[in-house]
Amino acid sequence: MHPAISLLLQLQKTDQEIAAFRAELEGAPKRIRELDSKLTGVRNALVSAKDAHTHALARRKGAELDVAEWREKATKFRAQGFAVKTNEAYKALQHEIANAEAETAKAEDAQLEQMMAVEETEEKVRCAESALKEAEQSVAAERKEIENRARETNRKMLTDISVREKLTGQITEEILDRYSRLAKRHHGFALAEAAHQQCHGCGMRILPHTYQEVHRFENQDLHTCENCGRILYAAEFAPVITPNAASAS
Repeated sequence: MHPAISLLLQLQKTDQEIAAFRAELEGAPKRIRELDSKLTGVRNALVSAKDAHTHALARRKGAELDVAEWREKATKFRAQGFAVKTNEAYKALQHEIANAEAETAKAEDAQLEQMMAVEETEEKVRCAESALKEAEQSVAAERKEIENRARETNRKMLTDISVREKLTGQITEEILDRYSRLAKRHHGFALAEAAHQQCHGCGMRILPHTYQEVHRFENQDLHTCENCGRILYAAEFAPVITPNAASAS
């Protein structure tokens, strides 16, 4: 087995971890923006609830003025009854009184509806305020969790970067360049296990001679898949170096 295989396998594993850590760190700001957007939505809901309550108060005030105005008219018409001298005038006045009383009843009904509307909007404001308080607490907790996780992820990534530097220091430039080109081409997988006569990277069959050489322990050459170009290895001969072991070396 070529002596670089174990190092390359650990390098591949480390590079994939670093890529995953970077992706997570890059996603953290987006998750925070989503939390801020969620909080903004809840705040806007409270503003809308308060606006609706303000309008309901204005409509209730208008209904109260309507009731007062029609009651005043009805009272005025009744007072005029003492000055009426003809039957026709009396009938006309009674018609005005009846109309004022009917309009007063309508205005009172409208006033009651507006009072109920005000109570409803008050309840919605209370619910929106409660929802905002809960959202602020929830968002603060989630933001803290994201920030703490990001710090821990960054710490792990820096550890892996240190491990990577030690690993690459033990691999020749030629092999390292070859690994880098293959990893870029195959989304981080420059090496593939040769098992059951197949390349586990692309699934294509490996030539019998190449397969035998990969599985021959005395073999000191790097063999690649003729189809995808990945570096082939036999799992039984390629124990993966642990990060601690790589750091120690």
